[in-house]
Amino acid sequence: MRVTRRQFFKVCAGGLGSSSVAMLGFSPGDALAEVREFKLTRSSETRNTCPYCSVSCGLIMHSLGDTAKNAVSSIFHIEGDPDHPVNRGTLCPKGAGLVDFIHSPNRLKYPEYRAPGSSEWKRISWDEAFTRVARLMKDDRDKNFVATNETGVTVNRWLTTGFLAASASSNESGYITQKIIRNLGILAFDNQARV
Repeated sequence: MRVTRRQFFKVCAGGLGSSSVAMLGFSPGDALAEVREFKLTRSSETRNTCPYCSVSCGLIMHSLGDTAKNAVSSIFHIEGDPDHPVNRGTLCPKGAGLVDFIHSPNRLKYPEYRAPGSSEWKRISWDEAFTRVARLMKDDRDKNFVATNETGVTVNRWLTTGFLAASASSNESGYITQKIIRNLGILAFDNQARV
């Protein structure tokens, strides 16, 4: 079937006209007149810091859930904090996608331990995890601490363990972390901001 230019325009004009008439007179009025509630109206705001990189952008997390009735709060919206001096309300793509990270089924929320030779991870308590880390550090330091070098000069070094600090910490906590790690004798120390 051959369609002329004039027939094509007639068909298009008829389709456009009928759709306009449907929108003007035959659409349900209640559905179009409904005013939607702003999605953040009943939410609780919590300010935090983005965990991804060393920039430490400020976040505002919005959650719903009445904690007075023992309902678990759930974060449903994250935006940049406009009052934060670092990012002034902007977020990179990773920061903007934090809601997916929070609700990911693969997100690790508890410490786990895998015994040597085992293929299974076992969930342990935070107390067990901290105790285990402290015990392993103490044993390694007692075994490998170097008080003096070959010439007898005091060096107080612990060369078999390293430490990587978090970049989202304040200057004060970074200073204290540096002092503690250096007092233990660890030389391999760096901050995540340099990684």
